[in-house]
Amino acid sequence: MSENEGEAADETPSEEVDPAENGASTAEAAVEPDPELVERIAEADPGEVAREVVSLRQRADAAEDALAAEETRAEELESKLKRKTADFQNYKKRMEKRREQEKARATEDLVERLVEVRDNLVRALEQDDGTDIRGGIEKTLETFDRVLDAENVVTIEPGPGEDVDPQRHEVLLRVDSDHPEGTVDSLQRPGYEMAGKVIRPAQVTVSDGA
Repeated sequence: MSENEGEAADETPSEEVDPAENGASTAEAAVEPDPELVERIAEADPGEVAREVVSLRQRADAAEDALAAEETRAEELESKLKRKTADFQNYKKRMEKRREQEKARATEDLVERLVEVRDNLVRALEQDDGTDIRGGIEKTLETFDRVLDAENVVTIEPGPGEDVDPQRHEVLLRVDSDHPEGTVDSLQRPGYEMAGKVIRPAQVTVSDGA
C-alpha cells in the first residue's frame, strides 16, 4: 500500500457518538448498585427474587393506599374543624344578641317603673297652691325606694363616728369634731351600690380629732 493510500485510510472519519447517549451512560455508571445486593440476586433463585419483588410492590401499594387514606382523613378532620369553628362563632353571635335583648328588656322594665314614680311627682306638683304635698312626696319616695330595692340597689349612709371606707366614701373635707380622728363626722350626700358594686360613693366630712 502506498503512502497516499495509508494517509487516506487514516483520514477516514470515526463514528460519531451522541452526547445525550454518552450522558445517559455516564449517569448510569455514576449510580453503582450495592455489590452485596448484586451478589445476593445473582446467587438467589429467580423465583424467590420475583416473589420478593412482588412483595415489595404490594407493600409499596399498601403504603400508598394508607397514605391516601390518611390524607383523606386529614381533609375530613379539617373540614369538621372549619364547621365546628363556624358553629361556635354563630353561637357566640347568638349569645351576644340574646344578652343585648335581655339587657334592653331589663332597661325597659326599669324605665316603666321609674315612669310611674315620675307620674306621682307630677301629680303632687299639680296640687293647688297651699296644699300640703308632703304626704304625696313621701309615698312617691317609698315607691322609688321599692324600685331601687327590686334592682338590688342599696343606699350607702355612713353614720357619725364610723370608719371611712375609701371604696365607698368620698371625703369632702376635714372638720373639727368630737368624733375620733379619721372617722365620719357627717353625711353630706348618700351613695348607692348595686350588686356589691359602688355606683356612687357617699360624700362625707371627716373628723380631724381636734
